[in-house]
Amino acid sequence: MTRILLLGGTTEASTLARTLAEAGIDAVFSYAGRTARPVGQPLPTRVGGFGGAEGLETYLNTEGFTHVVDATHPFAAQMSTNAVQACAAVAVPLCAFERPAWQAAEGDRWLHTDSIDGAVAALPDAPARVFLAIGKQNLTQFAAKPQHHYLLRLVDEPAANLPLPSTTVEIARGPFDVAGDTALMRRHGITHVVAKNAGGAGAAAKLSAARDLALPVIMIGRPVVPNRPIKGSVAEVMAWLSHPAA
Repeated sequence: MTRILLLGGTTEASTLARTLAEAGIDAVFSYAGRTARPVGQPLPTRVGGFGGAEGLETYLNTEGFTHVVDATHPFAAQMSTNAVQACAAVAVPLCAFERPAWQAAEGDRWLHTDSIDGAVAALPDAPARVFLAIGKQNLTQFAAKPQHHYLLRLVDEPAANLPLPSTTVEIARGPFDVAGDTALMRRHGITHVVAKNAGGAGAAAKLSAARDLALPVIMIGRPVVPNRPIKGSVAEVMAWLSHPAA
């Protein structure tokens, strides 16, 4: 009997969850727990970590899962790595449901970097106004350049003092649109944008807005994750669930 663990937190995961629920497939949706108000799901939901790859192995065995779909954020590299290791250890088929990375278009002024530290180094030495569109997990590194004013857009109010001396916080949940992001950048006098190459439509508006405003974008490339089958649509994932060797 099929029983699926869906590692979620993305729009793609929510879309797949609805399809699984409508099909009456036994599945559990797992959130990492980094957001105080996660989007409700039509599946039984768990929140929190597993305790590394070994903890995930135990959970898969104890709960009798037959398949794992990793639809976490493309930058959740540790979770994805743990999933590859755990599924291999207990012989549970795994696939990733992953959105394509963004590609630069005509008129874009992108500077590519492979890391957060590279993005920090790419910012100018002269004071700038930076739309730091990377979430809340990697803010500390940017304290190395305290001369800048940073605009943060977060899902939740910060639970503690931010590590950056000069910030403005906007609380909002996507998807966003180009008109709104253009107005946001103009209102705050943004001169630079820093983004993770998450892909997807929900957060792409800031890139179009930056293009229209001729602003440079420091684009952080995706982290390396161990090889696993990657599917790009709900239909592909559903087909894989019927033939997981594909």
